[in-house]
Amino acid sequence: MAIIEAMGLCKTYQSAVKEPGLAGAVKHVFKPVFREIGAVRDVNLSINPGETVAYVGPNGAGKSTTIKMLTGILMPSSGSVRVNGMDPYRDRMENTKRMGVVFGQRTQLWWDIPVAESFTLLRDIYAIPKRRYEDNLAYLTEMLGLAEFMGSSARKLSLGQRMRADLALSFLHDPAVVFLDEPTIGLDIAVRERIREFLSMVNRERGVTILLTSHDLDDIKDVCKRLVVIDRGTIIYDGALQDLLDRCVRSRTMHIRLDSDVADFARKLGKQRDLEIVASGEREISIEFDRFALSAKDVISLAIASGEVIDFRIDEPNIERVIKNVYEGKLELSDAKPSADAKTPAGERANA
Repeated sequence: MAIIEAMGLCKTYQSAVKEPGLAGAVKHVFKPVFREIGAVRDVNLSINPGETVAYVGPNGAGKSTTIKMLTGILMPSSGSVRVNGMDPYRDRMENTKRMGVVFGQRTQLWWDIPVAESFTLLRDIYAIPKRRYEDNLAYLTEMLGLAEFMGSSARKLSLGQRMRADLALSFLHDPAVVFLDEPTIGLDIAVRERIREFLSMVNRERGVTILLTSHDLDDIKDVCKRLVVIDRGTIIYDGALQDLLDRCVRSRTMHIRLDSDVADFARKLGKQRDLEIVASGEREISIEFDRFALSAKDVISLAIASGEVIDFRIDEPNIERVIKNVYEGKLELSDAKPSADAKTPAGERANA
């Protein structure tokens, strides 16, 4: 049974349409005009317990609005949503006990009291049993390195320390599902890596379901196995991250190191169809080829026949470029073609 289930989820807003200036403001008072904005349109989403799902899209695509409906902050305009078997808006009090939420720009910490007291307050709010609270606090303190600042007030914490404390608070009551909206925004590399390691481990060890929104694609690659892409309020892709790369990465780049003349090698190989020499050096050459027309094995065979190959490598998939192309409307996911060569473990470079 799915822990998160959304069917035909929609959210619309009324936006005032005013003419500029004082006259326009006065006119709107007596004859208001509004236009309807569809923030989320017919979203269908089903997430099973223990899944790690990245929910991504360009700014204004509807990510945060969806999260707010799933957490009960907003009421859907139409459609239905169930989280932990409950309506998150109508059953907010009960559902809150079984979920955790982190918004990157907001905090659950009380500003003027020591961090440790914020944990105590949350313990009382969630009515966490004493033994369970102590065990969870010890686990989270060790995992996120909280001991160094538990006695400090929240206002004295750095952004990275505050975020680690907020994450710990969200997991303190053993939630079944945690919603993370940009949890690593503005953080330095070391803190981001620590948070990713923590999320992966808490999912693996405790089976917590994680729904993550982020513009940091390292968050997606390191934490999540499933990717949902939303654009203009509608889901345009829902599947494994690797499947998206397999479907959308048409070109691959192979870098070959030679023990022979590069110019002669380039002349021989340049006559082949469906490949292009994109760079060359003294003893190395880079070849871009259409993976739907040629496999990596085909290209290596052609290279060996054209010169003395010492070594070669294939670029890893460039998820940044794929996602960027999806955001900019340069990639039609429905038109992406599968390939028999898509599962080659060596790696690929996106050039959609």
